Amino acid sequence: MTSPDSAPIASQAVPFEKPGVSHAATPAWAWLSLVVGATGLGCSLMLWQKVDGMQEQLARQTAEATTQAVEARALARESQDLVRDASAKLSVMEARVNEVSLQRGQLDTLVQNLTRSRDETLVVDLESAIRMAQQQAQLTGSTEPLVAALHHSIKRLERSTQPRLITVQQAMERDLERLSRTAVTDTASLLARLDDVVRLVDDLHVQNSAPLQDTQRQPERKAPQPQAAQDASVTPAQWAWWSNWGHRIWQGTLDEARDLLRVSRIEHADAMLMAPEQAFFLRENLKLKLLNARLAVLARQYDAARADIGTAQASLNKYFEVGSRRTHQAQSVLAQLQTHLQATQQPSLEDTLTALSTAATGL
Repeated sequence: MTSPDSAPIASQAVPFEKPGVSHAATPAWAWLSLVVGATGLGCSLMLWQKVDGMQEQLARQTAEATTQAVEARALARESQDLVRDASAKLSVMEARVNEVSLQRGQLDTLVQNLTRSRDETLVVDLESAIRMAQQQAQLTGSTEPLVAALHHSIKRLERSTQPRLITVQQAMERDLERLSRTAVTDTASLLARLDDVVRLVDDLHVQNSAPLQDTQRQPERKAPQPQAAQDASVTPAQWAWWSNWGHRIWQGTLDEARDLLRVSRIEHADAMLMAPEQAFFLRENLKLKLLNARLAVLARQYDAARADIGTAQASLNKYFEVGSRRTHQAQSVLAQLQTHLQATQQPSLEDTLTALSTAATGL
């Protein structure tokens, strides 16, 4: 049986619906889409506005940075100009400071010279005089300038009557006593002896040359002895004439025979191998050695002079005839010169200069 209430409900027309879709959910999705779209649109607008603002801000900052860069360049140029000006002024100031320092140093020196005590001035003057005398002694080869300077200095010290300078006076007296015992070099005598040897070189006999014709060395010719028995047909005058001529011919033949063959002893091989025409150059070389020794004596270079004289002695012993009188004379003169030069020493005043330096430091 059918209920009376269900008949009208069944008789109503029901529209067709798709399964799984509700009429009530459709407007909510639409609204949600609208809300989401509006939100996205609003966010896009906000982002666009923000980006636009950022672009404007970046443009302003870029313009400001460009302006600041231009200003910085201008400031840099001004700074460079200021640095150049400052450097130039600094250089000028340094030059002025150096000039002022130099002037101050000169002024200090002048003030120090003005305020120097009498004793210090005396010590400085004595030292200058002693050093000047040393230079004169080196130039002249004589001790007279040193002796005169020491005498004058001792007199000045005696007049000063300063107890602090007694040691200086004692040192000067010791040096003066030592100078009085020093042998003075006679330069003129040395030069004269060297000149004598130079002139004697041309007459020296080389070992490998022919013997010199010395009339003193030639044997005396014996007068012809008259024979006891003579021919009765020859007169005494004729016999003397023929005998004299025969003796002359015989003596000349003997002399020529001796010149053909000569036996001599030569100690050094270099002298034996030397050619006769080289004797000229040997003598000239010996003269040059002696002239070098002469120049060394004039220049007060006694070591060099002794070396040159020693070389000349060795040449005389090696190449020239040792037994010759002239060679022996030259050797003796050179030996005397060597002895005199070895005893010659340049005088020095070390005690006096040391005492003066000590006194100048203590004042």
